[in-house]
Amino acid sequence: MIRILPAILLVALLAITTLVGLSGSGGGNPDVIKIVSSLPRTGSAKSQTDTIVNGILIALEEADHRVGDFRIVYGDWDDATAGAGQWTAEAETANANRAVQDPDVMAYLGTYNSGASKISMPILNRAHLLMVSPAATWPGLTKPDMGDPGEPEIYRPTGEINFLRLVPTDDLQGPRGAAWAKEMGVKRVYVLDDNEVYGKGIANLFIDACQDLGIEVLGHESIDVKAQEFKPLMAMIKSLDPDMIYFGGTTQTKGGQIAKDMVAAGLDARLMVPDACFENAFIDSAGAENVNDRVFVTFGGLPPEELTGPGKRFVENYRRRFGRDPEGYAIYGYEAAKAALEAIRLAGIKDRDAIRKAAIGIKNFDQGAVGTWSFDKNGDSTLGTISGIRVHNGKFEFVKVLSE
Repeated sequence: MIRILPAILLVALLAITTLVGLSGSGGGNPDVIKIVSSLPRTGSAKSQTDTIVNGILIALEEADHRVGDFRIVYGDWDDATAGAGQWTAEAETANANRAVQDPDVMAYLGTYNSGASKISMPILNRAHLLMVSPAATWPGLTKPDMGDPGEPEIYRPTGEINFLRLVPTDDLQGPRGAAWAKEMGVKRVYVLDDNEVYGKGIANLFIDACQDLGIEVLGHESIDVKAQEFKPLMAMIKSLDPDMIYFGGTTQTKGGQIAKDMVAAGLDARLMVPDACFENAFIDSAGAENVNDRVFVTFGGLPPEELTGPGKRFVENYRRRFGRDPEGYAIYGYEAAKAALEAIRLAGIKDRDAIRKAAIGIKNFDQGAVGTWSFDKNGDSTLGTISGIRVHNGKFEFVKVLSE
């Protein structure tokens, strides 16, 4: 017994240490708090996530990397792989577990893709670790009866909310895109999606709204995103004579290629795409000559050139710091970091659950760049502006705020 007892005590001490690390209320450096982001930093989404990370960096620099007595350390983590060229479940799982196991990590900024959020949300929820997304827009991540069966409860094994987001969700964007199409005189539309959580989800929301508005949906198909081109598909769609093609997907899942192949097939229809195509990489991949005055984009919020007050100052700071204009999601990277810093300030202690609770309680926050907002009971912000944007002269051009 004398020889066995130390081993038993060692196992018990290791178990206690692990539990303390998972709770986030002990271990690590008492003067350091880590904020990490998990975004696809390798592959075709890098240009978009560069601008998100730049927004985060500006928020941290403005705070001088400090909140109260705590020094803030930032980790820019990649949930993509070179082989896949985009986010993977394995990489996102590894990032979530890495964050949980590091007792200094108090906030996780991400994800970019809604499918990736589905992977990491329950892992981080069990650790009571705050998660703030600047880009994941699938309604089912937070809103009851707005997603797949079991959502969002399946992402909350503790029964508590830890996932918050600032970007307006697809149940706003999809229907307002359909209403805008009707305003443009669209009567017949063919719908494509990339068969991913975000793309297929927003395509279905667009379809539902079209049916309510009396727009005829000629067909709906999920593309093979590994295909090099879609000319046969475009030839088939041309025979149906649509006024518009709607693509639920991203630049990375062939949004630009679809625009290019529409022109090659002789389709005169307009193309509407959602916010994940609101990046210069979309125009570059399609070719400006293929998208000018025929591509229309919906985006949650206002584009950078339309921002005023604090938003305009953010854009000016971004230009000074990085020598170029921010893209659409940069401001949400900035705002997500501001929300995490505010939660740490309000909690006043290095404790994951205290910081999580403080974040949920943020109300009437006006120290960022997107206006005054609060988190609602589901973890969504009260921001609800959706913009309509077109491509003109090789650039994105604001058209209007899309009404409900």
